[in-house]
Amino acid sequence: MNVYLAFTLFALIILVYWVISELFAMLFRFTGLPDEKARFQVISLLTGCGFTTRESELIISTRSRRRLARVTMLFGYVFNITIVTAFINVFMSLKLAELAADLLGSLIPILVIVLIIVFIRVPAVRAWGDRFFEKLAGRIVGDDSVNTIMLLDYIGQDTIAQVTMNTVPEHLKGKTLSHSGLKTEYNILVMFVEGTGGKAIPVTGEMEFWAGDRLTVFGDYKTISKVFEARERFTED
Repeated sequence: MNVYLAFTLFALIILVYWVISELFAMLFRFTGLPDEKARFQVISLLTGCGFTTRESELIISTRSRRRLARVTMLFGYVFNITIVTAFINVFMSLKLAELAADLLGSLIPILVIVLIIVFIRVPAVRAWGDRFFEKLAGRIVGDDSVNTIMLLDYIGQDTIAQVTMNTVPEHLKGKTLSHSGLKTEYNILVMFVEGTGGKAIPVTGEMEFWAGDRLTVFGDYKTISKVFEARERFTED
């Protein structure tokens, strides 16, 4: 196998591996995992390097993520052993007379990979894809009106989470923040509120809760989920 062919093989494997990692990261994002944390953990799972941080607690915090993590690890193992070995065997068995034809035939999968990269990396295209998959996910779950929660980070034993209120829970309807009992009864701190259209809402004691609000809160994750009647996407009931 000549140097040119070796570099072609190396580049193709890197591209395929990168695309696969992006696709799995997208799946983890749909379970509520932040984008950068999803990318790092997916690379760790696919490569089997065993590198762990406290962020790995985000993976084992829900059953849906644990299942997806198992699939990611198994896929990475199969890919590393089977696919890469098959590529190497194919390229090493090529005859010089067949080299041009085989390289020309490889343009089709390369073009497919380029299109996937464009879909993943171009912001406008990716935003469209995210909206499409979120709508599809809502149909799969079967309830677009359910409140959702996304865990952003751990601080000590508590968490920072983002709650999207598609409906206002009955015990919060018509109540201001100061009368909601979030701080006094549940030890939940409302840090930031984003209203419909992305408009920031001042966090004051007189603030009321409305459908469409997106709240960034601090407290115990399970308590937050229970109080706001929110669940992660694809989490089984």
